[in-house]
Amino acid sequence: MTNQPESMATIVNVPLRAVVDNAELAVEVVAETLRPGALDLPVRWAHVSELRDPAPYLLGDELLLTAGVNLPDGQREVDRYVGGLRAAGITALGFGVTPPLHEELPESLRRACARHGLPLLVVPVGTPFLAISRAVSVALDEASHREQRRVTEAREALTRAASGGLDELATRLAERLSGWMCLVGADDRPVAWHGAPRVWPEQVRELLARLRAGTGIRSATTELADGTFVVAQPVYPQATASHLLVVGRRRRFDGTDRAIIAVGAALLGLVGGDGAETGALGAAVTGLLIGRPVPGEIVARLLGPGEYRLLAGVPFRRGPAAAESGYDWLRARLDTPLVAMAPGPRFTAIARGTPELDALRSSGWLVVAGSPAPAERLGETVSEVDALLTRAAALERPVAAGAGLSTVVDPAVAAEFAARTLAPLRALGRGEPLVETLRTWLANHGGWDRTAAALGVHRNSVRHRIGQVERVLGVDLADPETRMELWFALRWS
Repeated sequence: MTNQPESMATIVNVPLRAVVDNAELAVEVVAETLRPGALDLPVRWAHVSELRDPAPYLLGDELLLTAGVNLPDGQREVDRYVGGLRAAGITALGFGVTPPLHEELPESLRRACARHGLPLLVVPVGTPFLAISRAVSVALDEASHREQRRVTEAREALTRAASGGLDELATRLAERLSGWMCLVGADDRPVAWHGAPRVWPEQVRELLARLRAGTGIRSATTELADGTFVVAQPVYPQATASHLLVVGRRRRFDGTDRAIIAVGAALLGLVGGDGAETGALGAAVTGLLIGRPVPGEIVARLLGPGEYRLLAGVPFRRGPAAAESGYDWLRARLDTPLVAMAPGPRFTAIARGTPELDALRSSGWLVVAGSPAPAERLGETVSEVDALLTRAAALERPVAAGAGLSTVVDPAVAAEFAARTLAPLRALGRGEPLVETLRTWLANHGGWDRTAAALGVHRNSVRHRIGQVERVLGVDLADPETRMELWFALRWS
C-alpha cells in the first residue's frame, strides 16, 4: 500500500502496441524480452540516442531507438547498458539493423534485454527511425484529441446531471470513471455515494485525515491491499471545504480521469449547498448549456463574497511542455479549479489571488491578471485582460492590473468614453481588424515590424490599417496624448 500526493500533470501517452501493431513500421518484437502486460506499457515519446550511457538524459516512458553505434562488445558491458536503461524507466528499446554496422540483432543485446525484462524491438533496414518517431507523434496527437473529447463529454454530462441533485450527479460521476465514489462530510460520513464501501479501510481514513490537515488545492491517492486505487480531494469552489470527494476502482487514474474528478468535485461542492444554492446552480447550468448569459448575482452566490481576478495566459517563446499545458497543472499553480482551456494552447481562469506570474513565465506561460472585481462584475474586466495580453506580448513579460487611472474612473463613464471614441471604427463593416491592429500597434509602441509579426501580416498592411484608423477617427497618432486616450478606450471598451 502506498500513500502519496497525486500528480497534477495530465500527460498523454499511447501503449507500446500502437508501435508494434503498426504494419507500416514492420518492427519485430523479441518475444523473450516481453514481460506480462509489456505491450500495454505507456510510450510518451520516441527518442534516438547513440550515447554509451543515455540514462542520465532520459525522463522515463520513452521508446528509445538506437543503431548500436556505441554498443559495447562484451556481455557484461551490454548488461550494464541495458540495466541503466531499465532503471531510467524507458518503456522499450528499438534496435535498428544497419548494415554494415550491424547485419542482425546482437545476441548480447537480446540476452541482456531478456534478463532485465526490457521489451526489445527490431527495426528493419527499410524503416527509418524518423518513421517511428512520426508514428508515435501522430498516435499521441490522436490520443490527446480523444482525451480532450472525453473530458468535454464528461463535463457536459455531469453539468446536466447536476440539475438532478446529488444522487444523480454521484451516479453519473461513478459511471464516467467506471468505479465508485463517495462525498463525505466534515465527520467523514457519507453525504452521497454510488457503489462505495460503507466502512472505510484504515488507509482511506489516514488519507482523509492528511487531506484535512493540508492547505490549498490538493489531491492524494492510495492503493489498497486488494488492488483498489483510491483518489481523494476537496470539493470546490472553496479549497478549504469540509466535504471531500473519494473515488476508487481497480485501475489507476490517469490525467484525464483526474480532470473528470476535478469537474465532479466542483459540481458536487456547488450542488451540495443549501436548496437556494442548488436552485441557483440549476439556473446557471441551464443558461450556460443553452447559450444564455448568467445573471451576475447568481455568479456571485455560487462563487461567494469577495473579489476575484480574471487571469489569461498564452504560450511564451517555446510555450509550456506537455505537463505544464494540462488542466491539472494549471489548476494547482493558479490555486483555482475555474480554468478554461483553449487550443493554442491558451487558458482563462478565475482566481481569488494573483499567482506567481514570473514562475509561470519560466514554465512557458505568459500570464496577465485583470483588476480585482466582485464575482458579478468579472465580465467587465474581459476587455481589460485582452488589452493586458497584447501589452504583455509586446513587453515579453507578465502584466497585472494595479492602481492607476483605470481604477479611479467610474466604470460607466469609462464605458461611455470607450464606446464614443471607438464608434467610428465599430461602425465600419470590417472595423474589428482595425481595432485589433490599433491595439497591437499601441502595445508595441508604434513599431511596424513587431506589430506585423504579432498579427502575422506584412508591415505594409499594418501601415495601411493605421492610416485607415487615423482617417476614420480623424486623429494624428503621432500625438502621445491621442495614443494614451485610445489605449484607455481600448481597455475600457
